[in-house]
Order: sequence, then C-alpha cells, then structure tokens
Amino acid sequence: MANFDLSKYETVEQRHARAIEAYPDLRSVIINRTTPADRAQNMWVVEARVYLDAGDQANDLPKATEYAFEIDGVGMANKTSALENAATSSLGRALRWALGGSKGPSREEMEKASRGVTPKAPAADWRDQVSQATDLEQLTALYENAIERGYASADFMAALSERKAQL
Repeated sequence: MANFDLSKYETVEQRHARAIEAYPDLRSVIINRTTPADRAQNMWVVEARVYLDAGDQANDLPKATEYAFEIDGVGMANKTSALENAATSSLGRALRWALGGSKGPSREEMEKASRGVTPKAPAADWRDQVSQATDLEQLTALYENAIERGYASADFMAALSERKAQL
C-alpha cells in the first residue's frame, strides 16, 4: 500500500492551469524524441519545453526542459496511450521546474508509484541512445534520466564516459 496521500499532489492539468495563471503567455512545446531503436523496444521518449512567453520561445530559451518515457502495454494507460502518457509526464515535470520546483511530483507520477509501475529501459536501448548523442547536453539528459530511474549500470556509465570523450 502507498505511504502517501494522492490528494496532496496536483494533477498535470492543475499544474498547467496554475502556470498559465502566473504566466498568461506561457508556451509549452512537446517533442517526440523516440528513435527507431526506442520503438524496437516498444518505448516512446518525449521532451517537454516550457517557455514563459513568446519572446523566450522565439529565442529558444526554455525556462524548463524535461523528458519522460513510457513503454507500450506497461500499466493501464499505456495499453492504448503510451505516447500521450509520456507527453503528459514530461510536461508535468517541465512545469514543475518552470514554477520553481513547486509541489513535487505530479499526481499522475505518484499514482504510478503507488501501483509500483516504473518502466525500465533495456540496457541495449541506452547504449544506442548514448552512441547516437551528438552533444554533451544530450549525454547529460541521458545520465540524469538513468540516475532518476535507477538503471545507471557500470556498463551504461562506461559507455557514457566513452561517448563524452569522443565528443
């Protein structure tokens, strides 16, 4: 049984409404970053960027950027809507940081935790993503995501270090 009260967490929809109230010209951009290697593993990878206004968006200066991934069929929503679920998760996280890290994880993320659903990416997929990274920002995002999800194995870290040296 979960050791937390879901009613104390805001939904992504509530967080988005709060963000628009604080920043009426708020812009959210969702980018599907899924690679063919991801799809071979039934995975969707999504990036969300939050801009506080049109000027920040025009200059590509996001206030926050976050990633999320989901695996087809893992969990109830992912039986039919894994891509949409990943988009919502990434947006909720990006909004959290854009609003100063307020209110912690979204209710949707805590609902996943209460069900014990934490999708794990196969190690081979991470090797592919590391080898395809074209800059240090991408490597950093991969590293942070792996640490957050608990699958930063020694092999992963070695591949990351090797790719960083190549770049």
